[in-house]
Order: sequence, then C-alpha cells, then structure tokens
Amino acid sequence: MSEIEELSQFLTLETRLDVKALALQQTLGLTGTADGRQMLINTTCVVKNLCKLLNDYQKSVAKDASLALINLSADEDLTSTLVTEGTEIIENMLNIITNPEHELADPACMVLSNLSRTKLGSERLFQTMGEKLEKYIDIFCQEKYNKKGARLHYLAAVFSNLSQIPAVRSYILDPSRTCLQRLVSFTDYKDSTTRRGGILGLIKNCCFETDHHDFLLSDAVDLLPKLLLPLAGPEEFDEEDNDKLPIDLQYLGEEKTREQDPDIRKMLLEALTQLCATKYGREYLRSKNTYVILRELHKWEKNDNVLAVLEHLVNIVIRFEHEIGYDNLKKEVEVPEEITEKFNALEPAL
Repeated sequence: MSEIEELSQFLTLETRLDVKALALQQTLGLTGTADGRQMLINTTCVVKNLCKLLNDYQKSVAKDASLALINLSADEDLTSTLVTEGTEIIENMLNIITNPEHELADPACMVLSNLSRTKLGSERLFQTMGEKLEKYIDIFCQEKYNKKGARLHYLAAVFSNLSQIPAVRSYILDPSRTCLQRLVSFTDYKDSTTRRGGILGLIKNCCFETDHHDFLLSDAVDLLPKLLLPLAGPEEFDEEDNDKLPIDLQYLGEEKTREQDPDIRKMLLEALTQLCATKYGREYLRSKNTYVILRELHKWEKNDNVLAVLEHLVNIVIRFEHEIGYDNLKKEVEVPEEITEKFNALEPAL
C-alpha cells in the first residue's frame, strides 16, 4: 500500500476527528505542488473521499476538503482524470449547489468553474446538467437562494465557460426559454466583478451566433442598452442625441459612473463588435445612437487594450454600408482583411 493510499484511508466521515484533521492537512499540503497533486489524483479514492468530507459535521474539516478540491481542479492537467465517472466530483458539486442549506456552495461553484475551463470538462459538466441547466440559472438568479450566505457568484464563470460549447449557446438562445433574458440583468451588477464578468463572457459568446442577432437586439432580450449602460458616463447630450438613445441611457445624471474593470469594459466592447458582424446589427447600433456613447468613452478611456477594441468598433459604426459592402462579415467571402482579422481573433475557444 502506498503512502497516499494509506493517507486516504483516514479521509472518511467515520475517522476520529484529530486523525482525520491531520490527514486532511497533509493532503491539503500535497495539493500545493504539481507532483503532490499528481500523486493524489493517481489514487482513485482520494477525490471521492474529499467530496464526502464536504459534508463533515466539523466545519474546519469540510472547509479544508473544499480547499483541496479547489486546488486539484485548478490544475488543468488533471481535469480529464477528475471528470471521469468514478470520481463523481461534478455530481457532488451540483448537489451542494442545489442544497440551499449547504455552507460550501461557493467553493463548489469554484470547483466547477475550474473544471469547465477545458473543453472536456465543460462538455462533461453540460452532459451531467443536461436539460437542468435552466434550473441552475434559476438558482443563480435568486440572490438569496442559499440560506447560509453563499452568493454563488462563480456560477457566472461556470456559465461563461459552458457557453463556449455550441449546444449550450443554442440552449441559452432558445426563444422558448427565458435564460438569456434573466442573465442579461447582471451586466451592471455592482456587488461582484466575478458575477458580471462571467455573465458578460456568456453574452459575448452568444453574440457570435449571427443568426440570433435579431433575437438578441429584440425587445424580448433588449441587449443593446445592457451593454452600453456600463460604458456610459455622466456626460450630457443635446435633446436630439438623447432622443435617439435607448430610454435606459437617456438623462443618466452626473452621478453615473462607468464600469471600473478594464477587462469587463473590453468584453462589453467585444460583444458590441460581434453584433456588428451583421448588417442588421450595425444598422441597429447606429439607429440607437451608439456612436455618442462610444465617442465619450473614447475621451475617458486610458487602457490601451480597451482603446484598441473601442477604435475598431467605432471604425465599423461610423462607416457607411456601401463602404463595408457585406451583410454578414462572418459568412461572406472576400471580406476586407482589416475588418475580419479582429473578428477572427475574438472567436470563442476552449
């Protein structure tokens, strides 16, 4: 019997507390190195035992078990082993998240966020969720779902990772469901960068589906003001410009502030850029006076990476359609290179 196998024998609910705590501390220490994580993962019962310890009556034990699982799942080299059927790690995390009385729902979300960063991990997670994905979206949208104080913000990162799968985008963009309509309300969520950043990642990926641009910009989803509002500042416009803006962006007042996170501002602009891949999207953005919001943002923006995306977007918005010459920039052949190369660079990938 190897040392790890011997150690794993003490990672059970029935083990005496002092022995269990010591074994868990050693296990947690091993998760801090690549070699240690590999040794643990090669012992099949370790992950299953750690999952069971998440339900230990001793809070410190359960917390250390969750930290060990977070560390293991953060190593992408281990994902393929972790998501095999024998570990049941995905099922265990989903059960914890759906339990409104579980104190470790947030760490469970973090584990799934880590596992779903790879293609295999996200596919296995979606297979396990299946048609219940909407159930987890419903839980996410109930901010006080968990009665023990878990906020479930990292579910947003899970959804963002899952949305890199075409089947998930089709599921979320299905007009017969209300998934997207509920999620877009978090683009300006003040209490968590993780929550609004994850949802914006999902939205950006959905914007790659050019056949759904009509739906995304329709009254049912009303995506444009959700993307523009975080980019808008306190600037005042004349009556003519104001009247052309979406209602949610009119007369914002001097206390209005812009999104402070540059990565999120960049994602917002990338989503808008993808909406410009179709003639319908471009003309809709122009009709809603998007340019004036982008113009004022350009005066304010200091981040070079954000400015590069912003200037590319402005270049599309201010062009006449006869200058662009194509309806769908992602489908037509002989698309001008200076426009399409940046669209290709933004493609969702795992």
